[in-house]
Amino acid sequence: MKIVKEFKEFAIKGNVFDMAVGIIIGTAFTKVVSSFVKDILMPLLSLAIGEVNFTNLSLVLKEEVKDDSGTVVQELVALNYGAFIQFILDFLIIAFCIFMVVRIFNRLKRKSDVVEVVEVPTPKDIELLSEIRDLLKDRKG
Repeated sequence: MKIVKEFKEFAIKGNVFDMAVGIIIGTAFTKVVSSFVKDILMPLLSLAIGEVNFTNLSLVLKEEVKDDSGTVVQELVALNYGAFIQFILDFLIIAFCIFMVVRIFNRLKRKSDVVEVVEVPTPKDIELLSEIRDLLKDRKG
């Protein structure tokens, strides 16, 4: 029963809940960025390179060999660098977007941390009492 109690304390702590919310939002955010890359950015890049999908780019090292019956004797050997480029592009865009979100949150946090010091003028009666106190101190001294 001690394990159940320890687990309950662990699960109830704010850090675990914050982490769970972060993971859920991160997963949804990744889908949004992946859609941005796939549906918006890649078609624009395809105008420049002539390919809509980077994942199809590859360098064939050894062609596929078939026998007379059509059975594959030797598999195709290729470097699929297009998929690698696609993942790097996804990563860079996601990292940049996360950087921008964190930057905005930090800026908002700094603004909320700045407390404006408003100087309230001292009431006239307090000023007079302070002057009287100072004069009495001078007489005693």
